[in-house]
Amino acid sequence: MSRIQIPLDVLTSRLNLSDRFAGVRSQSIASRFANLKPISEFLDLKRLSKPANFSEVQSRVNYNLGYFSSNYAVVFVMLSIYSLLTNWLLLFVILLVVGGMWGIGKLEGKDLEIASLRATSSQLYTGLLVIAVPLGIIASPFTTILWLIGASGVSILGHASFMDKPIDEAFSGEAV
Repeated sequence: MSRIQIPLDVLTSRLNLSDRFAGVRSQSIASRFANLKPISEFLDLKRLSKPANFSEVQSRVNYNLGYFSSNYAVVFVMLSIYSLLTNWLLLFVILLVVGGMWGIGKLEGKDLEIASLRATSSQLYTGLLVIAVPLGIIASPFTTILWLIGASGVSILGHASFMDKPIDEAFSGEAV
């Protein structure tokens, strides 16, 4: 029986994923957050309105995703921190794995010797894996990731679709 081959390059070229994230990869973090809009502009209640139709929703989302992109990144980071602070076990597992990898890396390939116990770095990595995987499964990281995707999607796309474009931008797209 032959296996089904899915041409991933065809799918990704149609979605244009490489070009969408090229600008994000080329920017440093400092320059990325240098264009944060003020909170008074980001939460301007005077510009909130219900869109008339779906084409207006698309127009608003396209404009606001570009204009408030740094603010949306901050919202995503804040939701990520909140999700980790409400899932203590997942936070513990992440810190355990990062701390364990850092500690094993500090040995620089030497064996760990405690009293008469001697453990190689391979044994230490295996022990970390044996402890972290069951704890990681219990911590439900997939539920947390799905919640994060849903919460950030609702809040970011909700803001982008209900926040009206500024007056000068609203008339720039119309034909004269």
